[in-house]
Amino acid sequence: MNAIWTLSRRNLSLFFRDRMGVFFSLLSALILFLLYAFFLGQQLIDSLHEQFPQATAAQVEMFINSWVFAGITMITSLTTGLAALSVFVEDRASGRFQDFLVSPLRRVHLILGYLLSTFVIAVVMTLVVLAVGQLYLSVGGGGLSAAHLGQVLLSVLLSSAVCAAISSCVVTFVASNGAFSALSTIVGTGIGFLAGAYIPIGVLPEAVGTVMNALPFGQAAMLFRRPFTADSLDTLAGGNAPAIDTVQTFYGITGSLGGVDLTTGIIVASLATVGVVFVLLGSWRIGRTIR
Repeated sequence: MNAIWTLSRRNLSLFFRDRMGVFFSLLSALILFLLYAFFLGQQLIDSLHEQFPQATAAQVEMFINSWVFAGITMITSLTTGLAALSVFVEDRASGRFQDFLVSPLRRVHLILGYLLSTFVIAVVMTLVVLAVGQLYLSVGGGGLSAAHLGQVLLSVLLSSAVCAAISSCVVTFVASNGAFSALSTIVGTGIGFLAGAYIPIGVLPEAVGTVMNALPFGQAAMLFRRPFTADSLDTLAGGNAPAIDTVQTFYGITGSLGGVDLTTGIIVASLATVGVVFVLLGSWRIGRTIR
């Protein structure tokens, strides 16, 4: 256990020492925030205000801001977990695995060291973004209640674990720093669309929405949106249940797959299953790569 923790600390130190790498791991979240702050946000606010003319501008804006930060938080759990594995790619590209293998370290220690450090980095960075989002929403008169904040924290842990597992498997197919940079760019660009964070899922064709609901990223985003938007949506709709259901479906807060509603329990079970499968695949692939 000491060997695993020592390797994890080494990976954590290498990641956080690269300040530009840390910044770029947050770039997708920053871009999404800027897009809404300067381009898309007002358009969504105006459109939603037309549907709820009885609501104040502040109430509409609070819902949109809460929805946006839910997406930002989910995206961060993926992009930072992937960025954490830059240490693995660098070790592979530099031939450092050979040095590890002639040491007393066992292969399983190396595997668990990479997985643990990836998970820790994803959690830490996502919590930082969550804190910024909570502060931003609180300044605007909103913010998460203690109960909803607790739900978000659990979602952070689950999403970070699943995204770290998926990333650990995918990154084993990358053999150079250049290829890893390209992969990070593609993921950082595409994850906002796959999670329905750039535009509401209700704007997209039904078939596209179904695909997004089937992906773990879309389901994880739902988990974040539910506590993030619960209070602001109730205030916006004045407690009108049909109106709340319509908005939740349009903005990807709720969804269905094959006629089955994606309840919180189903999403958690689905993500946990995906996480276990990719932990096993990732561990196997990392073990084959370390040679």
